[in-house]
Amino acid sequence: MLVIDGQKAGNLINEAQTIVFLTGAGVSTASGVPDYRSLSGIYHGIERPEYLLSQTCLVEEPEKFYSFVQTLYHLDAKPNTIHLKMAELEKVKDSWVISQNIDGLHSIAGGQNLVNFHGNLYDCYCRKCGQKILAKTYLQSDHHESCGGQIRPDIVLYEEGLDEQAIGTSIEVIAQAELIVIVGTSFQVHPFCDLIHYAADTAKILVINQTPIQLDREAYFVQEDALKIFETI
Repeated sequence: MLVIDGQKAGNLINEAQTIVFLTGAGVSTASGVPDYRSLSGIYHGIERPEYLLSQTCLVEEPEKFYSFVQTLYHLDAKPNTIHLKMAELEKVKDSWVISQNIDGLHSIAGGQNLVNFHGNLYDCYCRKCGQKILAKTYLQSDHHESCGGQIRPDIVLYEEGLDEQAIGTSIEVIAQAELIVIVGTSFQVHPFCDLIHYAADTAKILVINQTPIQLDREAYFVQEDALKIFETI
């Protein structure tokens, strides 16, 4: 990857007219939402966290599932500069966000051209009757008062398939993008990281991250706090 400074990164975003942002947990840490695998992350010190977020655990050990999922909610978290600037860019550019995050902050920031690739914690529903349930209600009990069914968040659990519409929309907008910006992610989770293969050969790739990532094509890389860069946009 070609290492550049924050000013050059900001210029690439400002100059592009068709942009797709691929965002990960690092985008939300400044909002007080921890990432997953760092020393201060959600998974640190937890035995078999992937199992706790699996479809098997949801069905066979619902108490364990519910107890762990409750720790993922941060009701007081607010969008930071990165979320807000991405939402603002939609008004002046053909701009999309495809996010691994399930915290809902891109939506709260006002983003409309948005794919929540792994769902949204704040969209909950009853597995028995299908009724939509407020997240605040779910956090009080995972049993639906009306029918007794189990409530769950509409996120993609381990062992579950991804939403076909989310995949289709993601591929479509990436194929048309002039610039693809990867922000705040180790870019190792499949199939999210595979979306880059649908980018046009002429598309520019910009990576804004605290650590380098592995890509099989040329890209610009800036190792800097994304907040600082988006403040200049």
